[in-house]
Amino acid sequence: MRFTRIPKDTFEQLQINTGMLLKNFNPAPAEGESYYEDKDEITATTGGITITVKPTYEDFGSDIDNCPKNTKELKRITETEVSLSTTALNITKDLLLLMLGAADVDQTTGAVVPRKDLKLADFKPIWWVGDLSNNGFVAVKIDNALSTDGFSIKTTDKGKGNISIAFTGHTSMDAQDVIPAEFYVGEPEEQGEG
Repeated sequence: MRFTRIPKDTFEQLQINTGMLLKNFNPAPAEGESYYEDKDEITATTGGITITVKPTYEDFGSDIDNCPKNTKELKRITETEVSLSTTALNITKDLLLLMLGAADVDQTTGAVVPRKDLKLADFKPIWWVGDLSNNGFVAVKIDNALSTDGFSIKTTDKGKGNISIAFTGHTSMDAQDVIPAEFYVGEPEEQGEG
């Protein structure tokens, strides 16, 4: 059974538990600094969190006579979609503003009011950070995230409401070649630090 095995460090590199959603995260804090502050926590979730970075490929040789399909030299990425989806359990004004995408808080009534026009300030970074089994972390930053599925809540009899949320990362005109996602793997910390 020469090939029925797993890498020896597999159990040091497992991503465990659901992780959390944050507004801000510092993947390399200086001594005395923290990774994030309590105010950066976005919401409690249920059912896990799904993050997808999916490129769309085009075969530029597909319409060339006698050209083999999927010739690597003629393959191009035409776009990349970055998304995050989950189910939230709690509702705050900040979460409503994120979920509605284009919305403001009415200063007179305190109501969260959707609007029809987008502002550049509506696009915000969203971080997912999860634990690794070796006491390290893995993090994904989605840049220019905007809620693309709007607001949807499903209530249950004698249970918690489930709020569906989905964010899509967006490219900026100022950085058109930059995919709106960054990935970080943090080194293990000594037990007791945090």
